[in-house]
Parts: sequence; structure tokens; C-alpha cells
Amino acid sequence: MVFDILLVIGAYLLGSFSSAILYCRLTGLPDPRTQGSGNPGATNVLRLGGKKAAVITLLGDLLKGLLPTGLASLLHRPELAAAFVGLAAFLGHLYPLYFGFKGGKGVATALGVLLGINPITGALVAGTWLLMAKITRISSAAALSAFFLAPLYFYWLTGELAASGVIAAMSCLIFWRHRKNIRNLLAGTEPRIGRTE
Repeated sequence: MVFDILLVIGAYLLGSFSSAILYCRLTGLPDPRTQGSGNPGATNVLRLGGKKAAVITLLGDLLKGLLPTGLASLLHRPELAAAFVGLAAFLGHLYPLYFGFKGGKGVATALGVLLGINPITGALVAGTWLLMAKITRISSAAALSAFFLAPLYFYWLTGELAASGVIAAMSCLIFWRHRKNIRNLLAGTEPRIGRTE
């Protein structure tokens, strides 16, 4: 129990590192919180610095979720414990200790969490994102579709109801963080991938 608590704390502290902000500072790009959509995530960094910057940001955010949950899984922690570790990393990204508790929307970090706990679930969510991105050319629509299905995929594959509830909580937070995007989608004004807002 104490070990699991330490994993949760460590995951939150790791999640609090913002890949987007740190990359932009190191390369002289504008602070993503003050430019474009104002979101410190890969999609906004794509607009500010191009594909290379976006890929590095995406990988950094994904690893924040993957590393702590992957460690929990390697140490044979129960799936529920690993899910809480992942939730902590995810909350660190959304509400980072080091950046005034103002973080990103959590899609890449949540994907890393799923890959760490159950790689097949993570692969299905990533595949759903890619399919919907290809169809709609809208990043937020792809993310919302993928994470609407994420807890269903997880439960279907594992039968773990409590851990699926933790995944569902992450999905709900992703929807909450995308509330402006949802309004834009309903209004038909959400920007397509590769275009500025």
C-alpha cells in the first residue's frame, strides 16, 4: 500500500513536467500557453513549431503516462493500482505543480497510461484516433471519439470494472478539457489539422 502511494506521488510529479512548455523554452519558440489555442499540447506546438516540435512534444507527453504505469505493471501491481498511478500522471499533466496548475488536455498522456496498463487497449484507442483523424481531419474530434470508447475497450478486454471506472474518469476529464472544442465542433468552427485557429 505504501509503495503504491509512492508510485502515485511520483507519477503526479512526473506528469507535472510540461513537454510543450519545456521544448518551446529550450528552442526559443513562443510559450504555447500564450499563442494559438493557448493549450500546452502537441497540436498547438504543431502550429507554433512544425511537425518535429509536435512529435517531440507528443512523445514526451505520452512517456509521462507510459513510464509510471509501465513500471507499476512490471512490478505486478494490480490493474486498479496501476490505473490510479496513471490517473496521477494524467492529473499532473492537467494540473502541473511546476506551472501554476495550468496544463494541457491530457490526450497523449492518457494514451501513454493505457499503453502502460493494457497495451491492446492503448493500441485500439490510438487506432481509433488515427481513423477518426483521417476521416474528420479534426484533432479534437478524433481524441473525443477515441476516449469515449477507451473505458469500453478496457472493460471488454480486462473485465476489470473498478479500473475501467478510473479510465472513464480520465475520459470525462478529457471531455471537460475539450469543452471549448466541443462548442466549436457543434458550431462548425473547429480548425482542421495543420491549420491555424
